[in-house]
Amino acid sequence: MKKVLSIFFVLFLFFVPWRSLAEPDCNNPTYGEIDYCLSKIQGEIDALTPAHENNKKELSDLNRQLTSLKNQIAGISNQLDRVEVEIRQREEDLAYAREVFNVKTNNHYRFLRTYDPLLPFFSSESASNAFREIVLRQKAADQDRLTMEELADSLSKLKTDKDALEKNRASLASVQVQIDGRAKFLGAEVEKVENYLTTLSSKQQSLIALKEAGFQTSIGDTPPTLEPCSGPPGSSNFCDPGFRPAFGGFSFGAPHRTGMSQYGAYGRAKSGQSVETILSAYYQGASLNKGYSVPSTINVLGYGTIPFEDNYLLGIYEVPESWGDNGGYEALKAQAVAARTYALAVTNNGTGSICATESCQVYKPQLKSGKWAQAVRDTRGWVLIKDGGPAKTYYASTSGGFTISQWGWSGIKDTFGNWPDGAYEKIAGSPWFYKGWYKSRSGASCGRSNPWLTGVEMADIINAWHVLYRGGGDVTRVSPIDTGCWGGNPYSMSELSSIGGYTSVSGVSVVYSNEGYTASVSFSTNKGTINIDGAELKRAFNLRAPGYIGLKSSLFNIERL
Repeated sequence: MKKVLSIFFVLFLFFVPWRSLAEPDCNNPTYGEIDYCLSKIQGEIDALTPAHENNKKELSDLNRQLTSLKNQIAGISNQLDRVEVEIRQREEDLAYAREVFNVKTNNHYRFLRTYDPLLPFFSSESASNAFREIVLRQKAADQDRLTMEELADSLSKLKTDKDALEKNRASLASVQVQIDGRAKFLGAEVEKVENYLTTLSSKQQSLIALKEAGFQTSIGDTPPTLEPCSGPPGSSNFCDPGFRPAFGGFSFGAPHRTGMSQYGAYGRAKSGQSVETILSAYYQGASLNKGYSVPSTINVLGYGTIPFEDNYLLGIYEVPESWGDNGGYEALKAQAVAARTYALAVTNNGTGSICATESCQVYKPQLKSGKWAQAVRDTRGWVLIKDGGPAKTYYASTSGGFTISQWGWSGIKDTFGNWPDGAYEKIAGSPWFYKGWYKSRSGASCGRSNPWLTGVEMADIINAWHVLYRGGGDVTRVSPIDTGCWGGNPYSMSELSSIGGYTSVSGVSVVYSNEGYTASVSFSTNKGTINIDGAELKRAFNLRAPGYIGLKSSLFNIERL
């Protein structure tokens, strides 16, 4: 996160093609390397995707096989349990039958041993009964033997079935172990790739965030306009796109909206406010110490140890000295206090080091001697104190008339009247107060000559919102369709339209919150009126809008021509 974020437009850019000299470090790219790094990352994603998708499919198939095998094993186990119960029952039946058979056999043998076969023949009636008893006893013994043989045969079959089931269960378990091992391997591979793709996506989002940040360096002596065709109707920068309806996204300020608004301070100074009033407005909760014991030197990366008040602060290039001649001298003094305090905060009162770029605050060895030098001298030793030490006095070029609460500072409505016309930044003439962005930092526009969209293109962005927040599609394919600038595999307009169903937009209205962000945007479409949350629309807009067209701030307007 940048600690100091203000704005400067680079009018001319001359460079040597860096790719012919050395491979860029995409972990820490310069602005000129962003497009190359994005292309490289997308290439890595595209290269990983086919194999990764095959692995995911194989893993899914294996998991289905494992589920099937587990169900089969569970079924076989249940069958084995039933067979084991039946075997135990048959074994009990066989044991009981054997016991009965043994009793009957003993009784039969006792009968034969004690029975005199001659006695029944003295009487025909007794002889007949005797033969009948012998035959019946023999039949009973034969039936008992048959019953025991059937029980033994049934028991043998059950044991055979049990052995077969045990073998099947062991075989299935072996297959399950093999498939489970493959699934674990593929699962680990899929997880590794997913983690890597997540990392790449994080890098990609970080790089896109840098592109969305736009011209966020020093204000310097910025001309009143950034580039042609970036203004709304009625402005000197307006360009008629030549079609109707036309929709344009215009941002109030830039993303960094914390602490002091530099153009807001300029507007306040032009309105007659003192440096003390300006500082107390933007840095609420801090106290101004006008006699702070500042260190004599400071270590600036790339320049070494230099005098603090008489060199470092005189070389701060954050606001133009011309402000001091146009009613903005108190704003120069406020900037001098903020720059001094910030340097002391990040270096721990001079014991550490500070960078000389916009990542900290811009320092150049060409020291100033005019109004800026006077502002530094007039505020010598003035430091804002918070929590017992120098405060981290963040500042930015333009907040859109609202600073937001973050990084330890309260948000404020930065106006002298009704917003937006009453914003101090507007009276100061900030070129970023209300602007349509359609170029990259290097000036690339991907063939766009203005920030205006057709009704079909606006509908396409609403379809992108539908996929992102209502589902029905692949969110990874929501990206600009001009792949020559962005690469990837984006949905075509017709594909996205078939999901969301929006084909045209005829009207738009915006609702702003009292905290300084776009609360919601309503569109009149071919499907009727749809109301979209402002933050959701901003994300969909920046992911899908063609070229480098983007919304830089959470406070924005969608205009219709």
